[in-house]
Amino acid sequence: MGKIKELELSLANKIAAGEVVERPASVVKELLENAIDAQATQIDITIKESGIQSIRVVDNGTGIEEEDINKAFGRHATSKINNDYDLFHIRTLGFRGEALASISSVSRVTMKTCTDGMLGHEVQVENGEIIKQQPAKAKKGTDILVKDLFYNTPARLKYVKSLYTELGKITDIVNRMAMSHPDISFNLVSDDKTVLSTNGSGKTNEVMAEIYGMKIAKDLVEINGETDDYVMKGYVCKPEHTRSNRHYISIFINGRYIKNFVLNKAIIEGYHTLLPIGRYPIVYINIEMDPILVDVNVHPTKLEVRLSKEQLLYDLINNKIKEAFRGMSLIPGTSLDNHKPKKSQKEIFEQQKLDFEAKRSQEPVKQQSQIDNDTIDETNEFNKTFENNYKQNSTNSTNSQQWQFKDKKDNHSFINEDIDTNTEHSYIQHEDEQADIEKTEINNNEYEHAVDIENTNDNDEQRQNEETKSNTPRVPYMEVVGQVHGTYIIAQNDTGMFMIDQHAAQERIKYEFFKEKIGEVTNETQSLLLPLTFNFSRDEHMIIEKYLHPLEEAGIFLEPIGHHDYMVSEYPVWLPHIEAEEIIKDMIDYVLKHEKVDIKKLREDAAIMMSCKKSIKANHYLRNHEMSHLIDELRDTTDPFTCPHGRPIIIELTTYELEKLFKRVM
Repeated sequence: MGKIKELELSLANKIAAGEVVERPASVVKELLENAIDAQATQIDITIKESGIQSIRVVDNGTGIEEEDINKAFGRHATSKINNDYDLFHIRTLGFRGEALASISSVSRVTMKTCTDGMLGHEVQVENGEIIKQQPAKAKKGTDILVKDLFYNTPARLKYVKSLYTELGKITDIVNRMAMSHPDISFNLVSDDKTVLSTNGSGKTNEVMAEIYGMKIAKDLVEINGETDDYVMKGYVCKPEHTRSNRHYISIFINGRYIKNFVLNKAIIEGYHTLLPIGRYPIVYINIEMDPILVDVNVHPTKLEVRLSKEQLLYDLINNKIKEAFRGMSLIPGTSLDNHKPKKSQKEIFEQQKLDFEAKRSQEPVKQQSQIDNDTIDETNEFNKTFENNYKQNSTNSTNSQQWQFKDKKDNHSFINEDIDTNTEHSYIQHEDEQADIEKTEINNNEYEHAVDIENTNDNDEQRQNEETKSNTPRVPYMEVVGQVHGTYIIAQNDTGMFMIDQHAAQERIKYEFFKEKIGEVTNETQSLLLPLTFNFSRDEHMIIEKYLHPLEEAGIFLEPIGHHDYMVSEYPVWLPHIEAEEIIKDMIDYVLKHEKVDIKKLREDAAIMMSCKKSIKANHYLRNHEMSHLIDELRDTTDPFTCPHGRPIIIELTTYELEKLFKRVM
């Protein structure tokens, strides 16, 4: 007698349900996908005990015809595809026809449906079999109630997590559906408490505001891009808002939420050094593409897909995120007031540069001692002027013509019309002539730097108009006030006070310098009087032999000297002499650990390593002109807001926030 037999239908459905219905959130996902495919514009989800007791999904979609009701609960029954061509041109979220069959095999299901808003039908299904079907009153659409989930599969029920965890999973599913379909109104109610409610306005940023809160929504940056094959739209959050995992990265392809390692990597690379190590951004990206370029039939829950031309999509996402932040000021503020008024960076730059240049052009050439004495007088005069203006503003703070408040919802914007924007700011500080410039490697060429910027901008007026963002420094001019604990620089301008981490600032400056030098194809080298020697095991020797040429491209020239030993007799001139051996060893260790040579990664790691080692440390006191020049150099960098490790460099405290701290305004 043969051993092979056909499984009973109920048993086969339970086995299939093991892939499709893992937990209550799986049920919600499948029912939502069916509702969206039915062209619903409003979907209400009600759950009890995190879905274990009951899950109810009500939509106003097209409904199910009477003759299709029995088929809907059968295995592999679907209205989405008809042939092989449809399978590779899928534009719907569901297509396999397994959802209702799998759900009804592990729960008790009651469904009401109507296609015309007049005559409806009700059906009850238990253990995968229809036990009752009758006419019923129903609104147009479908109302599905799933009760007692896993009642007949107790072994699976015991693997369900806590109610709080399961509720979180369900909420996550609904959140992502709402983001990918902002034109649909979603309402999620758990144990009579509203968890999420969207208005279906079609605006994704409004949905994200409902999910993440207004603070996050205000710092969303829109990104758009397209190629011949892809159209990408989305929002990326400023890097000051991060999370501890990738869970807040939401990627959708043709409205379907997916998980993809390569695309996640593209997003992280787009932020590059703007993110702290171990932190991840808040991102929403939707990609529209020809269905022929994506295979969604490679995962039971359709979370993973296979993409064609994946590298092109990687480059598109990566480049657009970088472009979004390239011309933007990313100086984080404090949490005292999320709606502080600010001048544009271009206005600040232009006004302060003009004030500075006008002052310097009127001054005769003076000796250093005379400059020092004049600077003290100017500083004192400025302090008196500022104090008088400030007292006057504070005294008149109740005058509606001088202090205005604009209220739109919770958005309180503060406008001070009496601030004297023509107040002269002295950028020359009283300093000791014996400053240890060589030790800190900072030169006082502030004036020359400002003139260079002006000359550069005046050379080509047309290009300036086209590239205003790139030509305008993203860090405004500011006056150095002092230093705290030999670590943090305090500066000011018309908008308020700034705190700068001196180590992080110079890390960014040197990182961009070293990265550019490492990237040069023809590196100028210097010979060593005493070559550096490196000893490796046999296994390490075999790996190094395999990657000798790629290492040379990264500037590491290893020469075999017998056995498993190598020597380095020359290295690029930009490599710091003191740390050269350690840096070269670290770069080789990367190759040994990963057994590959990623030139870009090697250069990146080497630049970060050298920038950290060569930067001024905490508790190192600087003179004012050294701090001023450090800020000038930072202003010239590409991304002056974070160090290579993603830590912030500058924190801003606006004038309004200072006044609020001291209760001058309420």
